[in-house]
Parts: sequence; structure tokens; C-alpha cells
Amino acid sequence: MREIKIKTDIIKLDQLLKFAGITQTGGESKNMINEGIVSVNGNTVKERGKKIKKGDIVEIEDIEKIIVV
Repeated sequence: MREIKIKTDIIKLDQLLKFAGITQTGGESKNMINEGIVSVNGNTVKERGKKIKKGDIVEIEDIEKIIVV
């Protein structure tokens, strides 16, 4: 599990994927989320604007697992 440090209280899921270097564009983030392969705290998420806060665990199926700190 990799730690991603954010400087704000929250970050949107699609922005986090770009910030963490998992995707290069917002379009890539959107597609990944729409495919249903992204989960937050164990729950599949299909809304790219989902607010992620410190302590949340974001997992991308078969790719990576990160914790937001």
C-alpha cells in the first residue's frame, strides 16, 4: 500500500488518481471509475467527484492500493 499525502482536507477521486500518477488525464480517470474498478474503503465507486479525505483507502483493481494521508 502506498501513501499519498494531500495538503487539503479533501480531494475529488478523479483528481486523486491524477495526483497519484495512476492516470495522466481526467478522461482516463473518468473511464477507470466508470468501469467500476475503483473502490473507496472497500466500496465500488462510480462517481468521479466523490470526495476523498485523509484516512480513506482507494483501491484500483489489480493495479494499486493507496491510503490518503
